[in-house]
Amino acid sequence: MGKDKSEKRDKKEKKEKRSEKDGVSKPKKEKKSKLSEDNVKAAVEEVLKQPETPAVAETTMEAVIDTSGEVVLKPVGALVPFAAPLADEKVAKKVLKSVKKAAKNKTLKRGVKEVVKALRKSPQGSNAAAPGVVILAADISPMDVISHIPVLCEDHNVPYIFVTSRAELGAAGNTKRPTSVVMVSQERVGAKKAEKIEGDEEFGDVYKDLVKVVEKESRNVRV
Repeated sequence: MGKDKSEKRDKKEKKEKRSEKDGVSKPKKEKKSKLSEDNVKAAVEEVLKQPETPAVAETTMEAVIDTSGEVVLKPVGALVPFAAPLADEKVAKKVLKSVKKAAKNKTLKRGVKEVVKALRKSPQGSNAAAPGVVILAADISPMDVISHIPVLCEDHNVPYIFVTSRAELGAAGNTKRPTSVVMVSQERVGAKKAEKIEGDEEFGDVYKDLVKVVEKESRNVRV
């Protein structure tokens, strides 16, 4: 009889232990589910916060000073890998200012066709006088549009420099369209070549300063 009672007690204790285990395991499962819900909420909050970050806007737009002196936001495209020498903000202002004066003085060639034609007509050799200074936009796509121009410039001993924005280059050249390349010449060319233009002497100094700036930037790049 004593054995039967002890066996019954053991069975009861085992049942109680099992029930206790079951009871303990249930709240654990609930805790895990609560933690998982919190994690999901945290993850959702992080995803919702991502669109608010201004990284994309900052990398695709920048504040620049227009040729009229006003600060405007303009898109920044990918620059061609061979954009060297590339004018920084300070040098670009000087270069674009010279382009603007050249357009006013009617000594500016615009576009790939005109610039390439002028380069091919110019004499080759280190002693030959350069027909002008070439300014290229570095945000051109596809890059093949202007990739051959730096080579032509070097063959004909013509100084050249890149600026970051084709829109700014077009605005400086007195045209509403973005411009991939321009050439600033010292003298007016064309049918009325001998015609005197008001401010010729002043522009001569501007042209000389432009040549100095571009050549200085070129020396910093070339070995």
